Amino acid sequence: MCANFLHLKRDIRILEEEGVDYLHFDIMDGHFVPNFTMGPGILASLRKITDLPFDTHLMIEDPDRYIPIFIEAGSTFISIHVETCPHLDRTIRLIKKKGARVRVALNPATPLCQLDYILEEISSVLVMTVNPGFASQKLVPSTISKIEKLKKIIEKRALNVDIAVDGNVSFTHAPLMVKAGANVLVCGTSSIFHPEFGIKEGIAKLRKTLDFSLFHHC
Repeated sequence: MCANFLHLKRDIRILEEEGVDYLHFDIMDGHFVPNFTMGPGILASLRKITDLPFDTHLMIEDPDRYIPIFIEAGSTFISIHVETCPHLDRTIRLIKKKGARVRVALNPATPLCQLDYILEEISSVLVMTVNPGFASQKLVPSTISKIEKLKKIIEKRALNVDIAVDGNVSFTHAPLMVKAGANVLVCGTSSIFHPEFGIKEGIAKLRKTLDFSLFHHC
């Protein structure tokens, strides 16, 4: 959503060269969130030019209907929202059956208890640190402690589950998120696509910020 759609191939090459781990696609339907973005055709086209894993974030109603389409288009991960899945276990099984890995997303006000009975079945949790729908939003402060609590739950249950964060992953907030327990950062206009930097400069600045923060913390 934050990329330059006129130069997607160029920007993907830069992201590959700089060693990013995933390409994150925000899929919005204008119903679950008040915005509308891309469909599976864009993913299918880009799948032909890159081997980077596709992390597809379905901010849509009735995700079960579209999960097979997005997996066929090349998705490696499918992120689904608890808030849109009345039969969450069934949706998780559908994603696995179709050959993708599962991330379960939680909006800022959605409690962690929604994960109680499915945490062992998924690869990662996506903690929304803003209310989904638009880039360049302010961080919801309570989500930092939410990350910390989730990290403790995962450790207590001895699970191999990643914690991803999405929303205002800025040069200021990213170190706080990592310190709290996040190990996957979904970066947009607050960092690697920052309007004042190019992608290379944004990635370098973010890495420098994180390295300094971790060294200083030690």
